[in-house]
Amino acid sequence: MGLALIAALLAGPAHALPEGTYGLQLENDVVSEKDRHYTHGTRLHWVSRTAEQAPAWLRGPLEWLWFPSDFKTSRFGLALGQNIYTPEDKEAVAVVEDDRPYAGWLYVGASIHQEDLGGPGGVDTLTSFELDLGVVGPAALGEETQRVFHSLGSTRDPNGWDNQLDNEPAVVAFVERKWRTPAQRLGPLEFDTVPRIGGALGNVYTYAGAGLNVRLGQGLDVDYGVPLIRPGLNGDEAIKPDTDLAWYAFVGADGRYVVQNIFLDGNTFSSSHSVRKRPVVGDLATGAAVVWRDVRLTGAVVWRTKEFYKQRDTDVFGALTLAFGW
Repeated sequence: MGLALIAALLAGPAHALPEGTYGLQLENDVVSEKDRHYTHGTRLHWVSRTAEQAPAWLRGPLEWLWFPSDFKTSRFGLALGQNIYTPEDKEAVAVVEDDRPYAGWLYVGASIHQEDLGGPGGVDTLTSFELDLGVVGPAALGEETQRVFHSLGSTRDPNGWDNQLDNEPAVVAFVERKWRTPAQRLGPLEFDTVPRIGGALGNVYTYAGAGLNVRLGQGLDVDYGVPLIRPGLNGDEAIKPDTDLAWYAFVGADGRYVVQNIFLDGNTFSSSHSVRKRPVVGDLATGAAVVWRDVRLTGAVVWRTKEFYKQRDTDVFGALTLAFGW
């Protein structure tokens, strides 16, 4: 439904899908066999081939918000997403004081991306700015979504959703820059690195961070790494057009200094359950991507360090993306 809405918005009278990359991202903690903390994420996205494909009434405000003001876009994106968070003890009806709050986050996002190829030393650069607007709280439908997924399996429904964060408008802006080093030949294979820096500002997240991806495969210029739902080691949602075959395996690490995380700090404008967060959080990820005839399938496993002081164990979740270029 989300992609259909995006397509209808952009297609105009011709009722034809605009060119670009369409994708579905899913993240879930099922790989850890423990339903806890960051338990599920869904994101539908579209990224254009050129900025001219985006409607001016959306592209203009994004370019105005971006600093410096002479930023010229090469691609434009739209997204619809939902994240769900729960404590580890889901049998408890009352608030679990030493564990994170129940929370859902529903948002729409718009983004601009500038790619500069062949810079000094042959390094390619991708700079991205994304603005997400949405809601945290019961209106984000986190409880309803989790109950639907649990009805498909044998997992019991959590009992504590009455204690979730209150409804609150959710605004966050993300800025990232990635550098893709020239691919080095290792026999029939290619090897490259993709360092990145980035940050976020808003009542959902405020943080600064940096990371590095190391990739081995063929056709590495197809993207800048596997896309993951923020925060974390996000790659590139777009696929290089007219790609017949590309693939790679990767390992990546990311660290960030967190000033604000509403899913741990609690509501901004009302009293709610909260926990004492750890300011430094790191991710380690590994996985693979395959692109065949403009269809990309990626899979990854992410290990995340403890995010709050009374957290008993680190978290693990899996990430899958299916995307196609049009």
